[in-house]
Amino acid sequence: MPAETMPFRDLPQPEIVPAPVRRQSNEGLSCVTIGSRPVSELHLTLVPLKGESLDAMAKRLAKALASGPATVVRQVVFGPAAAGPATLKTLRHALGDPDLPVTWVEGNPCAGAGLAGMQIHAVTGGQVQTCADRGMVSRFWQDALATHCVVSSILPTRLSSAPAEQAREVFEKLQAGLVPAGLTMKDLARTWFYLDDLLSWYGDFNRVRNDVFASSEIRPHYFPASTGVSGRNPSGAALAAAAWAIRPRDPAGPVVHTVPSPEQCPAPAYGSAFSRAVEIRSAGFRQLLISGTASIAPDGKTEHVRDVRAQIDRTMQVVGAILESRRLAWADVSLATAFFKSPADAPLFTDWLARHPGAGMPVVCTGCGICRDNLLFEIELQAVRAEG
Repeated sequence: MPAETMPFRDLPQPEIVPAPVRRQSNEGLSCVTIGSRPVSELHLTLVPLKGESLDAMAKRLAKALASGPATVVRQVVFGPAAAGPATLKTLRHALGDPDLPVTWVEGNPCAGAGLAGMQIHAVTGGQVQTCADRGMVSRFWQDALATHCVVSSILPTRLSSAPAEQAREVFEKLQAGLVPAGLTMKDLARTWFYLDDLLSWYGDFNRVRNDVFASSEIRPHYFPASTGVSGRNPSGAALAAAAWAIRPRDPAGPVVHTVPSPEQCPAPAYGSAFSRAVEIRSAGFRQLLISGTASIAPDGKTEHVRDVRAQIDRTMQVVGAILESRRLAWADVSLATAFFKSPADAPLFTDWLARHPGAGMPVVCTGCGICRDNLLFEIELQAVRAEG
């Protein structure tokens, strides 16, 4: 049942000093820890080791989170939809968290079988509250500058409805999921949408999103960053979603702002209601959330049709320009997901990383459909840098 909104205790304003950012990487696990005050963040990327059981993988994750101890506020798992229920049961048991906020996406591994990997955003040092309602989970907390709410596993219940109607229900549930934290759609900073058969109804999805954002009075220059790719979910719904909303404690405080792409047109120019990137300022650090990005020219057309290598090169050039515009570099990336229309193309991305020293990053590579039939590669990422 939904929990009632609970007031947060008033947090003292800390002296803003640069937050230490610690990066640890072992085989199959990358952890970026941002030691802010009073709330620290952990960004984890977990990929299966060769021959590793699900139980062993879950225990590796539990060990990485136990040092905080940290509370998971968002987790995405890429793997076969059929494996969803058993995997979620194992993860919840290993982490001791019956309301673990997992969004499941059917993403094919680019090597081997089973899971492609998972990503986890967790926090420690703060009071994290949970509201769980029929599978959807809202987790909200307050740091030194803002209230945050992440809503995960947003799924429609009217599965016999047309995909567009299921999308409307998902937005209705998203709005409801923000209420316990006292937030609204205007506070959205980042959204993720995973459509079961994206190419067949992506136009309808965009129309629904445009209508919802217009009725919520979200202005185009305040659209959240977003990713929209193709991926089934275990419930058989037309889509699954997750979102992150942020409201500054000081209404005049510039905690969240949108960031344009120096080398691409704004997405609303071709009918998609999202921003190319969003930057979040926290106590002692800032992070940049870059939307799903592909090989799209400044005029909105696909570049390098049928040439995967060239699409990867162009996409990474575009992303690199966004990072540079905010004084960030590849070394600052804390989470990344690389989507391939054909998983067999993943070695071309590995080759790009090898040709660009310093561009190594924690990344999950997965096979997922992309929003245009002629787009073969897409990447989303987060980057973090200490700043006083």
